[in-house]
Amino acid sequence: MREIGSGKVTLEVVDSRAEVRLNRPEKRNAMNGALLTDLKRALEAVEADDDVRAMVLLGEGPVFCAGMDLEMMRERGEGDSPEMETSLDDVTHFIDDMTVPSVAGIEGAAVAGAFELVLPVDFRVIDSDANYGLLEVNLGVFPSGGATQRLPRMVGLSKAKELVLTGELIDPEEAADCNLVHEVVDDPDSVGDRAREWADNLAGNAPLGMEHARELLNSALDTPLPEGLEREAARGQELVDTDDYTEGFTARLEDREPDFEGK
Repeated sequence: MREIGSGKVTLEVVDSRAEVRLNRPEKRNAMNGALLTDLKRALEAVEADDDVRAMVLLGEGPVFCAGMDLEMMRERGEGDSPEMETSLDDVTHFIDDMTVPSVAGIEGAAVAGAFELVLPVDFRVIDSDANYGLLEVNLGVFPSGGATQRLPRMVGLSKAKELVLTGELIDPEEAADCNLVHEVVDDPDSVGDRAREWADNLAGNAPLGMEHARELLNSALDTPLPEGLEREAARGQELVDTDDYTEGFTARLEDREPDFEGK
């Protein structure tokens, strides 16, 4: 495990799984300028590593992330805070565009900005007692880190308005029912392990197939259906000429696990 930048984020690669961990436990991993900058650099390192097939995003300590650092946000309002090198939008846009599939393990809390941080992550595993939701309307602002745009696409406009405009937390089981999270874990200590299992399963799949599928899925709701189908067919045809295509079907015929190389 190595520290990134100022040490507010750590990165570890185990086999083909990258583990990115928010590392500011004394502040419940609240995001300030240094943490966001470190996080962006860690994500860039993951994306640049050809050996990484999947990524896990976790928080150090009992809380995944308490959102944006409140003292920093107050200082910004008073004009006393320097400009941040990296914003939450920079990070979430980068996650959106990554070729590596991602899993977030949410223990303790992911509220306000932290809730928005995990929205572009592909899969979310959450502690059954975790605080989860958007609080910004109770703080004099609104969630402007992606929630007003991503949430309606994920849960529908009516549910998105409920989550954004009430500022109330959503129970993890209800979050699972409306497709905000993919698994609810009763034991908080098991969240990280389950997130790693999700990532390891993803890492065993064909990386080029997942990369193309992820890109098409992320753009599906913004693309007219005929155009989307045309793009899908073209991308599918591209893979026919790859080594992984041959390996996948050969392995199935030979009744063995495939050994994909991303080529």
